[in-house]
Amino acid sequence: MASKDKTPSSRIAENKRAFFNYFIEERHEAGMVLHGWEVKALRSGKAQLTDAYVVIRDGEIFLIGGQINPLKTASTHVRPEPDRTKKLLLHKSEIKRLIGKVEQKGYTLVPLYLYWKNGRAKCEIALAKGKAEYDKRATIKEREGKREVERAMKSRHR
Repeated sequence: MASKDKTPSSRIAENKRAFFNYFIEERHEAGMVLHGWEVKALRSGKAQLTDAYVVIRDGEIFLIGGQINPLKTASTHVRPEPDRTKKLLLHKSEIKRLIGKVEQKGYTLVPLYLYWKNGRAKCEIALAKGKAEYDKRATIKEREGKREVERAMKSRHR
């Protein structure tokens, strides 16, 4: 299980949409199979997870739609694909458990964060359940309520 306390400096990309569209049930830390140009691009923060999702094929887990934009200085003999499907690395037992959960109605796997851990790029994925429209409206109301409270507190302190 991945820890929640990732320092902002080690975080590469965040999928804010996932928190709005899904109830997050479980979190897992997965390694990533990357090419050299992708690692260089990640080091300079050229990644995006907004439209990314995770699929299970043949007992393996893949990240689809996660954009890693190549640097202008990328090698001339390599043809970089920004939205290449990337294989995620988890223990076989974790994958089997996730397959069992995903086959249940309403569960899906979504990527939450890309970050560095001990010099290696990691992807935090979550087992999530989709929110209904009324749940999303409740989330918006809650967020606006928090903003109003913060505004009131700021104006009171001045």
